[in-house]
Amino acid sequence: MGKLDVKMKEILETEKKLVFDSFTSQDALNLGMMLIEKGKKAYKPIAINISVNRRCLFHFSFDGALPDNDNWIQRKENIVYRFFKSSYFMELKLENEGKTVEEKYGISLSELAPFGGSIPITIDKTGVVGAITVSGLNPEDDHALVVECVEALLSK
Repeated sequence: MGKLDVKMKEILETEKKLVFDSFTSQDALNLGMMLIEKGKKAYKPIAINISVNRRCLFHFSFDGALPDNDNWIQRKENIVYRFFKSSYFMELKLENEGKTVEEKYGISLSELAPFGGSIPITIDKTGVVGAITVSGLNPEDDHALVVECVEALLSK
């Protein structure tokens, strides 16, 4: 098993644990505020988006974030809504297969961004209903920031 296979397995195991009993607008606000606080420590101009069924429940852009960050958010979210997996998992999966999103799925990179930063909102006994996305760090750090905050919220 190669390094990418190991990392992909770790991501899938983490995703199995990141399951909510329910997810409300108040949960989105609480999580969004946690992401803002953690994001401040990164000293980077990030953008944050939390959506359920494509409806935005929370959005925040730090001073210095660019409109391009919103474009990245949309394209990363499209990965989650299409595959019900994190955008980082899909990044590693495609890398492992030596394929681009265009080659594998026939969809333009302008629509889907298989790069870390968006994870599914999964509700127990329901499945994936939304996405939590960060843009502005490197893809692995975007992913790690989201996971860290979701784990913290779920542990409360």
